[in-house]
Formats: sequence, C-alpha cells, structure tokens
Amino acid sequence: MPERKDYIELFDNLFPNFFTWDSIRAIPDDHICEEMILDLRAFSPDEVKIDIPEGITFGFFHGNLDDLRRSVAEVDDSWVRYYNDPSRAFCAFDGERVVSFCDVDEMGTVPFMGKTVKVGGPGCVGTIPSYRRRGIGLRMVQLATGILKDRGFDYSFIHYTGVARWYAKLGYETVLRWNGKGFVD
Repeated sequence: MPERKDYIELFDNLFPNFFTWDSIRAIPDDHICEEMILDLRAFSPDEVKIDIPEGITFGFFHGNLDDLRRSVAEVDDSWVRYYNDPSRAFCAFDGERVVSFCDVDEMGTVPFMGKTVKVGGPGCVGTIPSYRRRGIGLRMVQLATGILKDRGFDYSFIHYTGVARWYAKLGYETVLRWNGKGFVD
C-alpha cells in the first residue's frame, strides 16, 4: 500500500518544482487543492452507471478549433491556451456543439513504489454552464479514464482539483492536499 511519501515522490516526478511557480505560491493558505489517483488495473469504465440526456455523444474533438475554444472559454478563459491539439481534447457533444471537454494528458513514465509506471489523466475538465448537473461531465471523465486504461496507462492522476468528491464517484482517491506553501495534513 502506498504511503504519503510515495505519493509526494510521484507528484514531484510528475510536476518538478511545482511549488516554486509564482502562480502556485500566490494561492492563499485557506485554499486547499487536491491530487487524486486511480489505479487503472482495477478500473472498469462502465462500473458506475451515469445517466445522461438523450442525444449527447462523446469523442475526440473534430472540427474548427475555435468552436472548442469558445466552449472552453465559457468555463475558464485561462484554459483556452491548453486546447491546441484536438487529438487530446475528449469532448461531449450535443449535435456538433461541444458542451463538455477535457484534455487527455499523458503525464509521463515515472518511478512509483519501486516500479516504472505510465501516468496520464483528464485535465482542464469543464462543462458549459447550461449543460451542468446532468451527468455529462462525469460520464465524459469516466470514458476518458477508460481510454487511458485502453492505451496502457497504469494510473490516472487528477492534478490540482477542488472538486475531489465529484471525481471520487468514479473511484479516484485523494492522496495529497496542498496550498500555495506546499503540502498540508
């Protein structure tokens, strides 16, 4: 069973010098972010049933990149800069409209508990406001996590989140918590 120190080592290998970044150091002490992990060997993409509205489809982005970026901007304008590669943008569509999205990140092959493991994860996950609270985003993350498993990743890692309870519905576990000064707890 991994210990806290194992997760800190994993984090440091995935995100070197993270706590030296000015944008991270500016985070207030009372703003706690979480890091989460899911062992993909034990993950089944359809284990948790998630009802979604009829007509919603899922897949990697296709079409005009500006359309994707407009949807991303509805959620968080600062994330638009991360959406440059449609082959990594997994989306939920209502017709041709992108209503939810995530970047399927390949974080690297790193040491973890005496082994070399392949780590990826959904990042910059969002659903446009008019489509929230319908299960669309959670189902999208569930499917994106399944894609990582199918691609041979060992672990899926959720980095820098404030909605851990939401991801926990899929089996992700909080392994580290932090603020602008570093790890807490």
